[in-house]
Amino acid sequence: MGVYVLKRLFISIPLLVVISFLTFVLVSFSPLDPAELVLQAQDVPVITDELIQQTNEELGLNDHFFVRYANWLVACLQLDFGESYVKGEPVWSLIGPAFWNTLKLTLVSSVVIISLSISLGVLCALKAGSALDQFIRGVLFFFTAVPAYWLAAMLIWYVSVKLDLLPTSGMDSYQSYILPVSVISVSYIGLYFRNVRSSMLNQLNKEYVLYGRASGLKEKKITMHVLRNSLQVAISIFCMAIPIILGGTVVIENVFAWPGLGSLSVEAILSRDFPVIQAYVLLIAVSFVLFNMVSDVLQAALNPRVRAGR
Repeated sequence: MGVYVLKRLFISIPLLVVISFLTFVLVSFSPLDPAELVLQAQDVPVITDELIQQTNEELGLNDHFFVRYANWLVACLQLDFGESYVKGEPVWSLIGPAFWNTLKLTLVSSVVIISLSISLGVLCALKAGSALDQFIRGVLFFFTAVPAYWLAAMLIWYVSVKLDLLPTSGMDSYQSYILPVSVISVSYIGLYFRNVRSSMLNQLNKEYVLYGRASGLKEKKITMHVLRNSLQVAISIFCMAIPIILGGTVVIENVFAWPGLGSLSVEAILSRDFPVIQAYVLLIAVSFVLFNMVSDVLQAALNPRVRAGR
């Protein structure tokens, strides 16, 4: 098992290097001059060519492209993403708290999504074709199709404004989690629920289920075996749910004024704050790679054939 983990780690390292290079390249190819943006953010009244040249020298932008990339990559490995062009503060001091706030929202939403997806998926698979199965699928697919921003706005209007039950924005208490977590959950449950249900139905049609029933095994014990085998297929989907939600909270965070990565990234894009944009893109991309590796490791732990490469 240890050999397999090391193998996956060594495969992930070149991929992370490629991601970091593409992140640096995409921002570096922007037609806007970073030095001019910095001077504008500092409210310099008259921006001259001499000031631009001096700022480029201070920021190290006159160095060769690969020298700048190498310096930036080494700094990123130390969680030093440079300074914000707009606010003049270390990027990590901005993105660190925002990342933590988004991660808390993501983890709570993921627990709700995974729990309900498994519960409803198993229930609908066991009741396949029944009125209950059709009702649950219809409701979940409807909410999956509803735009998240519209659902968020309707919940704010009805629950927060009309009924005055929950806060409309911020993260002052546990009540602040209820509305954004609800919107995120109903947007994703339909997707993951369908995979659990499909995997369960596939396993229920296997011969070992027929043999188990013919041998007189209790239905509860058979169901547990089916569930375990089904989750081996769905585990990679659930592992990738966390980075997907982490990178997909931009709309929800802006609607609910959640002080997370989504709100910070939109602010950075509008103000052309390149270091913050680079850090955001890199963190989201790295999270996808790491959780994909975790998914592979868990699959290998549950299935020896994966470790053997079969």
